[in-house]
Formats: sequence, structure tokens, C-alpha cells
Amino acid sequence: MANKKITELSNLATPNGADLLAIVDDIAGTATTKKVTATNLMTLAPVQSVAGRTGTVTLSHTDVSGLGTAATKTVGTADTNVIAVSSGVVDLGGNKLEDFDASIDADKTADHTLVASDNGKVIVMNKATAVTVTVPSGLGAGFNCSFVQKGAGQVTFSASSTTINNRQSHTKINAQFGVASLVAYAADVFVLAGDTAS
Repeated sequence: MANKKITELSNLATPNGADLLAIVDDIAGTATTKKVTATNLMTLAPVQSVAGRTGTVTLSHTDVSGLGTAATKTVGTADTNVIAVSSGVVDLGGNKLEDFDASIDADKTADHTLVASDNGKVIVMNKATAVTVTVPSGLGAGFNCSFVQKGAGQVTFSASSTTINNRQSHTKINAQFGVASLVAYAADVFVLAGDTAS
């Protein structure tokens, strides 16, 4: 084959590990042209990015910015472990969950129909006249939230294709500054508890 400029060579679509590359070895100050395989070259080359890589990529915690020591922790429920989430459930292994705050919604000044994003929140009802909280179907078992009647308007809970149970058959918060909780112990079946009234 006649000599060609590098720019005249055809592209190699899929390099093979045994393909040879010519390099200039100049460690000792005397330039010498040598050959190296693609595999050897890639083995010695530092990994700058794993974007687009396929196969197994092994990284240490120092290779991944932002992880800190989390990359070297064992997954589990002990004090120094990283917690795993399995099927949407966080297992704390019997350890306490401390120092967290409930999310407080902006005051509701009109009737409100519960939505999935209300789960776990404290909902403040602040209206001068009577106000209704509608409890629709589809929120799922385990849905729960608390209500504060901040305004003078009494809060009434209205079932919509759901069942709301209360030990005294109450459906309202008792009065201003009363607090009540709503918990779904089964799909579309709720318990209303707290400072309630009929």
C-alpha cells in the first residue's frame, strides 16, 4: 500500500481491541515510533467521562463528584449505612425518624378537594364562613393529612365515592383552632379523628 496522509485514510467504524496504533515513544528523550493495541491504550488512558459508555464501568468515590463518603458506605439500616428504597418503602430497621417537619400548605380560603400531593401535609383552612373539604376516591391506602381550622368558618368533610368513619359519626372540625386528621386505613376508606363535631 502506498503511503497516505492520515487525513486520507478511511474511518474505522468499530475498532477491535487488537487493532494497532502507531505512537511516538519519547520517554528517554529519543523519539522512537512504536505500536500499541487499542486495548492497551484504553486500559492505560484515564477515564474522563462515562457518558455513552456501555458495559461495566468501575468508579471509586473520588471519581464521582458530589457523592462524598456516601459512595463508600454499606447499604443497610445501621447508623452509618446508606438507606435503600425498595418498592417505594424506606426501611429504617427500627431506628427513630427524627427532626423532620410536616409540609404546611398555604391557607385555603375556599372549598378544597384533596389531591395525592396533599398526602402527609398540614392543610390550614382559613375562611370566615363554612368551608368544605371533599375526600375523593383514588388517594390510596395510607394517605393521611392533618387540618387546622384557622378561620371562623367551620370545616366539613364530604365523602365523594369514599367512606369517612368517625367514632362519634362526626363530619366536622369542632370550632376555630380545632385540629383533625384524616387517615386512609384502606383504599377509599378513611378515619376522621381529633377535635371533631357533628
